[in-house]
Amino acid sequence: MEKKNVDWANLGFGYMPTEWRFVANYRDGKWDDGELTQDATITMSECAGVLQYAQTCFEGLKAYTTEDGRIVTFRPDLNAARMSDSCKRLEMPVFPEDKFIEAVEKVVAANAEWVPPYGSGATLYIRPFMFGINPVIGVKPATEYQFRIFCTPVGPYFKGGVKPLTLTVSDFDRAAPHGTGNIKAGLNYAMSLHPVMEAHRNGFDENMYLDPATRTKVEETGGANFLFVTKDGTVVTPQSDSILPSITRRSLMIVAEKVLGMKAEQREVLFEEVKDFAECGLCGTAAVISPVGKIVYKGGEICFPSGMTQMGPTIQKLYDTLTGIQMGRLEAPEGWIHEINV
Repeated sequence: MEKKNVDWANLGFGYMPTEWRFVANYRDGKWDDGELTQDATITMSECAGVLQYAQTCFEGLKAYTTEDGRIVTFRPDLNAARMSDSCKRLEMPVFPEDKFIEAVEKVVAANAEWVPPYGSGATLYIRPFMFGINPVIGVKPATEYQFRIFCTPVGPYFKGGVKPLTLTVSDFDRAAPHGTGNIKAGLNYAMSLHPVMEAHRNGFDENMYLDPATRTKVEETGGANFLFVTKDGTVVTPQSDSILPSITRRSLMIVAEKVLGMKAEQREVLFEEVKDFAECGLCGTAAVISPVGKIVYKGGEICFPSGMTQMGPTIQKLYDTLTGIQMGRLEAPEGWIHEINV
């Protein structure tokens, strides 16, 4: 199959519309069958539930061209399950998980020419999302919803690729205790926009958020989970009820323990122990793993031994192994790679 004429190697992380997307509607208590469409526009009432009360959630996953030329996605069943959890928390109807995966298959197959070629460094980012679409003026859930999937070819999430990032510890809270921090709701990301822009204005790449209750424990950034490596090589990720359960982070922990034979722990991470870690990275679908070189807090600095020039050795090994699995260079654990029939 001939790919689109795109400068794949120089793509940023932005929106480039492709020909096809999937749309399904929920009315009268049930979902319709949905369909592929070339119409990228959405028409809704000015009083739509999503516009008035932010009743929306979304997912993010990628399609890859493997070394042997197949088009695959990575663990889409976990995206379907996570979106189900988000919908339940926001009093939205769950889009059936099997139908979710079928819709992903349809969209990727219809846009197969947009899946970047193997070795280009680019991927096809897939964005499923759902929102309340009927008029809602009282504070209550909508009764009609639209589920959509579009996709767009993207390059690296952080400009500059694997250059280690500089973070600051935010004075803002990302999520409330017992709130919605553990679901992929649009409102969580809206809350993070001002803090991250403040970070950028002050010369930082991202924020580190601490737990909102005590402000002593590491949570996550606005769009990625943390991954630390101790000086004895143990991989550690923070545990919290208000952290989004990143599919990439969960996969990396399995790679660390089951594939690479490392010790791996998910536990509460106190901010005071961050200075003792050898490596730090941010992980998520968009970024995979981006190394962190320095964290600034109240005039002080935590500089990781892995430095500001390249990934630390353990994070590099995790990155190479996970991307190797995703791209078909390495054998994947059972059920991780979902092939798209084109």
